[in-house]
Amino acid sequence: MDNTTIAAIATPIGPGGIGIVKISGPDAIASSLPLFRPFRSVREFKSHHLYYGHIVDPEEGVILDEVLFVIMKKPHSYTCEDVVEIHAHGSASALNAILELVLRSNRVRLAEPGEFTKRAFLNGRIDLTQAEAVIDIIESQTKQGLLMAAQQLKGGLSHAVQKIIRPLKDLLINVEAAIDFPEDVEIVLPPGKAEEILREQIICPLKRLLEQYDEGHVYREGATTVILGRPNVGKSSLMNRLLKKERSIVTGIPGTTRDIIEDIANIRGIPLKIVDTAGLHKTEDEVETIGIRLAKETISQADLILFMIDISTPLVEEDLDIYREIRHKKGILVLNKIDLPAHPSSCQVANLFPEIPHVRVSALYGDGIEELKDAIFKTITGQTDDEPRLPSIVPNLRHRMVIKKALSSACRASKNLKEGMFLELIAIDLREAVDGLGEILGATTTRDLLDEIFSRFCIGK
Repeated sequence: MDNTTIAAIATPIGPGGIGIVKISGPDAIASSLPLFRPFRSVREFKSHHLYYGHIVDPEEGVILDEVLFVIMKKPHSYTCEDVVEIHAHGSASALNAILELVLRSNRVRLAEPGEFTKRAFLNGRIDLTQAEAVIDIIESQTKQGLLMAAQQLKGGLSHAVQKIIRPLKDLLINVEAAIDFPEDVEIVLPPGKAEEILREQIICPLKRLLEQYDEGHVYREGATTVILGRPNVGKSSLMNRLLKKERSIVTGIPGTTRDIIEDIANIRGIPLKIVDTAGLHKTEDEVETIGIRLAKETISQADLILFMIDISTPLVEEDLDIYREIRHKKGILVLNKIDLPAHPSSCQVANLFPEIPHVRVSALYGDGIEELKDAIFKTITGQTDDEPRLPSIVPNLRHRMVIKKALSSACRASKNLKEGMFLELIAIDLREAVDGLGEILGATTTRDLLDEIFSRFCIGK
């Protein structure tokens, strides 16, 4: 554990009402107090009290900013170390000047990305799932994503994993005792009871955690939705309508969009990455050809395809070619331009593509857009109602990979128990499951994994 004192600007750089410089470590108080001149004389600074005053350069005697100053003494702080926060005005010049003063002391160094939260983890204030929840809160793009991260920070996932680890460890202790003391048969659980514990308290809860990932990960990780269609069917208009802003250029000239355009929309709590693409058709234009190639490459990355057809014009072979490209993907047929007279052939369009749901819209005027949002939500989540139903616990992708390995080990142990295999083999399986689940909480985690997780944080958190 690094016992140095660290400091960083803890708020985003840029104009704002308030900006915070945070200092943590054994010299946090001693290095910052000489810089603070309280408005009223203070005999002794109390922990968790705000003091009003100024930050002064002690060498030049110049006031840098009017601030609020707070000390949080260990262990009652975010890092479980002595922490000082200087709440200044949120200008880059003021915050950088204050940080430079703090770092002028050779007892303080600049914090690395995520180092404050890493210290909170290493000092036992939070486990690794809660540390990951902090970055999820920072990065959350919808209220549903925020609620999921807040539940994880509260310890919801930690509690669920610990509830599985306890009986798993008890089983392992029993099996290892049977290996070490084979003559003392009373120590060992009957095989039937051990199998029941594995099934009811370990395997079933692990499967449920995997189901909860499938049900809820889209609220955290989002979904990529690609809009495809031939030129001038209204793809850019639809993107702008879903984003509620002018993101793509819209003209009556076919082939206006030649590059990939991406942006995020909040669709019923899901952060939806919408991708507008070049119209798919045969062309001799070199730039347009590149755009079409890029559009086709996005199909493999898409969680959902919005296949657009202009129902005011006849269906053409290019529409059928596009459908053949995407028929293996999850998709919605978007019948656009219902504000115009429908072409006689349009009534057959839905019948030609029976495998995918269809929605009739006017991207230009907004008709049918709410129905399209409902269809997007239901298609991505598999839910039948319109309101998001969030699982109480949602593991992330790292947790999912570890849970799958632990589940595989637990199932193998159960199979070996039923078949009367050597206890040493069963102990190996149980130990793998225990160590794997410990990796979720950070109990059995490599330094490389910790570095990878905390590198996602910004400096100052």
